[in-house]
Amino acid sequence: MIRRMLGYGACFFVVPLAALSAQGRPSTDIWTARLEGNGVPRVGPAVNLTNRTGYDNQPSFTADGSAILYTAIDGNGPSDIWRLDLGTLARTNVTSTAVESEYSATPMPDGANFSTIRVEADSTQLLWKFPLKGGGAPSLLPTKLEVGSKVGYHVWASDVTLGLFVLGLPATLQIADVRTGTAEVVATDIGRALQKIPGRAAISYLQNGKDGAWITEFDLVTRQAKPIARAPDKADYHIWTRDGVLLTASGSRILAWVNGQWDVAADLAADGVRGISRLAINPKGDRLVFVAEDRAAR
Repeated sequence: MIRRMLGYGACFFVVPLAALSAQGRPSTDIWTARLEGNGVPRVGPAVNLTNRTGYDNQPSFTADGSAILYTAIDGNGPSDIWRLDLGTLARTNVTSTAVESEYSATPMPDGANFSTIRVEADSTQLLWKFPLKGGGAPSLLPTKLEVGSKVGYHVWASDVTLGLFVLGLPATLQIADVRTGTAEVVATDIGRALQKIPGRAAISYLQNGKDGAWITEFDLVTRQAKPIARAPDKADYHIWTRDGVLLTASGSRILAWVNGQWDVAADLAADGVRGISRLAINPKGDRLVFVAEDRAAR
């Protein structure tokens, strides 16, 4: 394994989701790679799952790991949530809304629904629930945020608890209870990545600061925050393996946090990968999906 120290930095600029439908969108693809071994995983080779010009982004695995949900934008229309079967590679539009745009689909703990950020015609951004198999009407998830608040990203910390990235100057991390709709601000000036820490009543997020950006843990029991690892330069996203190993990405490299520093677990440049961003791991822990720059758009 190659061990190499990387530069550090922070990302402070966040584009509202609604702006993606009006500005030039990044052209991105969703890739997959096998994860093997305990502890720091062996990664690769990488295979492009979407392989088209356009915005394919924000992947998450279904509870059984047989498919991913992701955001896709075709042409100048709104974004929708699509389902990609990993066995057949068949694609299905599961929201197909005419005006509204949906982003950041996340399977819910009940296994029957997924939650997603919906951008309404008036540009409000709220959290909605859709049935995974279709056939039912979507419903608004209760979150008593300040009037005009825009939810950008979210993570399920438990059956009833959500971690929310709420846009603002600065952006805030809020913990919401869907039974009551109440939400509490627990951190400010955060990045876009929110993850559940395996086996813990805790979530992780990117905390921006004067000395760079830190991947930080928030304990839902003690309500305390603790820095875990300083994020490498331009590494805005992270994920946890089933074994509790912290992974991030920079350029074409997958990095693992080991013994207080970042190790290069894999460099996927030879597979044509560049500009890795969002990451997700299936429930079995043996498959990674990630977003990378579209090769045709480089």
